[in-house]
Amino acid sequence: NMNKKLEELEAELINCQMCPRLVAWREEVAQKKRRMYLDWDYWGKPVPGFGDPQARLLIIGLAPGAHGSNRTGRMFTGDGSGDFFYPALYRAGFASQPEAKHKEDGLRLIDCWVTSVGRCVPPANKPTPQELENCQVWLVRELALLPNIQGVVVLGKIALDGLLKVGKFSSLPKKDFVFGHGSFYEGRDGLPWVLCSYHP
Repeated sequence: NMNKKLEELEAELINCQMCPRLVAWREEVAQKKRRMYLDWDYWGKPVPGFGDPQARLLIIGLAPGAHGSNRTGRMFTGDGSGDFFYPALYRAGFASQPEAKHKEDGLRLIDCWVTSVGRCVPPANKPTPQELENCQVWLVRELALLPNIQGVVVLGKIALDGLLKVGKFSSLPKKDFVFGHGSFYEGRDGLPWVLCSYHP
């Protein structure tokens, strides 16, 4: 069953040590913390995708924020990007509530799965090309376990570039996909449509 396989993938992902620079940084951030979050037990590990396994919509971001996902352990949760992102999903009917504070806050996604091309917080929010390449395997495996995806929203150019390297998407001509806020590409060869958006 796909749910069980997604859970197994998550268990494997959160133990990933593939990029020494990112392992060191995510743990340093988790130990040093930020003054307003001193009482938090930071997540400090790779952040798994989450949502509805039957989702028709896939949303792909860049990487966890230092005091957002790296603190809470859930994509786009606990920082400014999430404060913008989840109310928008809620208004569109894809989230059960507008706030995302921590993993156990009751938020559920409806017909939507959220993931990212980089799973560990990078220094200065900039993963290296090699780090993004190391991380590709997780997106490839995740996509294989989400059978109903009909459309993909990519948040930022790095997310678009990452999508075009995985699975069947890698066979599409890159030159046909120019990143621009609001750029829309019809599905082809049985693949989902792709909509580009700035990163929140």
